[in-house]
Amino acid sequence: MPTREVVVDSGSGLAQTIVAGPHLLLTDEPVGSGGVDAGFNPYELLLASLGASTSTTVRLYANHKGWPLDRVTVQLEHWKVEAETRAGGGEAVDEIRRVVVLIGDLSAAQRDRLLDVAGKCPVSRTLARSVRIATLLGTES
Repeated sequence: MPTREVVVDSGSGLAQTIVAGPHLLLTDEPVGSGGVDAGFNPYELLLASLGASTSTTVRLYANHKGWPLDRVTVQLEHWKVEAETRAGGGEAVDEIRRVVVLIGDLSAAQRDRLLDVAGKCPVSRTLARSVRIATLLGTES
């Protein structure tokens, strides 16, 4: 089943309005990149998506097992790093660091299992695979 449609609309600047059903977000670029920092930048939205998926997946699993998980906090950072290629040249690749903090009276085995589950959240799986993106030219409505 596909997700509901997300519509992104821009005005004259770099700020973007994002609508998904009844929900509204605003994105922008930092001042140093030509924006006015009026909202999340696109990579922050990517990290937020991964963090929300991670936290939700961990919460659902702990609830299903009846484990005493009081709170989940996911801290994320993104950067580009140079990677070695066979030809010897460097190529920038994306790297994300995700730290999962589990609050609750959990055993070491439960914590290890929840960390394993965190790595299998739907957005993690999507990011770890190749994603095909079809880009089409639309018409004004």
